[in-house]
Amino acid sequence: MSSEPEHKEEQKALPKPPGLLRSSGLVGVMTMLSRILGLVRDMVIARYFGAGAGADAFFVAFKIPNFLRRLFAEGAFSQAFVPVLSSYRQQESITEVRRLVNAVAGSLGLVLLGVTAVAMLGSPLLTAVFAPGFLDDDLKFSLASDMLRITFPYLLLISLTAFAGGILNSYDRFAIPAFTPVLLNLAMIGAAIFLSPLMETPIIALAWGVFIAGALQLFFQLPFLMQLGLMPRPKVDYKHEGVSRILKLMVPAMFGVSVSQINLLLDTVLASFLQTGSVSWLYYSDRLAELPLGVFGIAIATVILPSLSRKHSAASVDKFAATLDWAVRAVLLIGLPAALALALLAEPLIATLFHYGEVTDRDVTMAAQSLRAYSAGLLAFMLIKVLAPGYFAREDTKTPVKIGIIAMVANMVFNLALIFPLAHAGLALATSLSAWLNTGLLWRGLIKEGAWKWQPGWPRFLVQIGLANGALAAAILWLQPPVDQWLGAGGLQRAMDMGILVVSGVAVYFIVLALAGVRVRHFRHR
Repeated sequence: MSSEPEHKEEQKALPKPPGLLRSSGLVGVMTMLSRILGLVRDMVIARYFGAGAGADAFFVAFKIPNFLRRLFAEGAFSQAFVPVLSSYRQQESITEVRRLVNAVAGSLGLVLLGVTAVAMLGSPLLTAVFAPGFLDDDLKFSLASDMLRITFPYLLLISLTAFAGGILNSYDRFAIPAFTPVLLNLAMIGAAIFLSPLMETPIIALAWGVFIAGALQLFFQLPFLMQLGLMPRPKVDYKHEGVSRILKLMVPAMFGVSVSQINLLLDTVLASFLQTGSVSWLYYSDRLAELPLGVFGIAIATVILPSLSRKHSAASVDKFAATLDWAVRAVLLIGLPAALALALLAEPLIATLFHYGEVTDRDVTMAAQSLRAYSAGLLAFMLIKVLAPGYFAREDTKTPVKIGIIAMVANMVFNLALIFPLAHAGLALATSLSAWLNTGLLWRGLIKEGAWKWQPGWPRFLVQIGLANGALAAAILWLQPPVDQWLGAGGLQRAMDMGILVVSGVAVYFIVLALAGVRVRHFRHR
């Protein structure tokens, strides 16, 4: 433990944290850049590889380590690590903070090395577990297993990247971790365009792109850790008090914060039994739904977790509740129009972004069905991201895991009920329904525990965003050309028409908000 004079001296040196609106905006801009490049990446993949057997195999080989990344690195680990590190930063000396960072780096790295080695050796078994429908297709199964051996080390590299990002976020350096995913998209685009023509099996180039991206993302963040004086010197120490706290929080956190990701993976498992193309249709529609989720939902969640953790450590109950309320309002302000636009523009969006090369009119229609189903749950996905930190900042992981298990069971019931009448779209709709159940239970628990309280102005705010969303829907329906016109138009024409729709819709929405009395100053918060 640190001495009292040393601790007090460091506390005086702590900079005042930036406002949450400014930080969320910064993360949102960086994430927007990443997501735009992600869409470009998917357009390149669609052009070069379409929605056939090779693409299905790659998406499974990529989704397994990517799912574990979200579940483990960005889910359980980050939600457990950031509150503990924020507590050390608030209450301990810089020496103790460095000891914690070193112990976590060594302990985490050793576990990840072991998991990666086992997974690479057992890649056929993992493929059979996560895509059992591929067992009847030798080509898909073999390709997915081979590519999984290449992509799985991404989990090791990206988990260490998340560790570095957690340190930077805890010290309010949000921009660098938010920018880092850009490197993944650049690496995969480069692999598709330049590496695939050189390979006997072109699709395997994408797997190597994933591996290269993991290394680039990790090494990109290290200089910024050095600037903070927190460059890790790994030391395996599972008995360290901070490591013990993180481990205790991590296991239940895997379920509490990443239920939606588990549900998406279950969709992939079941989709592997459906007709060829189903996995790809779900992937493309999920990618579009992930755009507003990542740019706004995850951006807000990223900046409020350190803030909530500090307020909990300082016993600021009212400020804690006000911060959660701010986050919910911010999500509604952006999430509602985003979900509405995705539902109304499903075919035009899919056609504009992916209707090239091997992607057919039928692929566009089928992917649009699952996009509408995902849009029904978009707001719930975003709310989960900001409500879950209300538990993790208080180091409560038991409640979210109970809720997570209920939601997962419900998702499987919904899957079985909806897959037969709606096929792949039924899987997407089941995920949305279970997300709403998850959201409702999280919200009810926070209200019951007093961690979230209704702040003044809610009735007026709901009327304001209701009017703005009604105007947005009217503008889209008035300006939108018929679906056949989108499918028959060239790429440039589709892009121009979509640009007009997006600019017009955004302008109408924010003009009506302003006329209704919503101002930027209403969302400034620390």
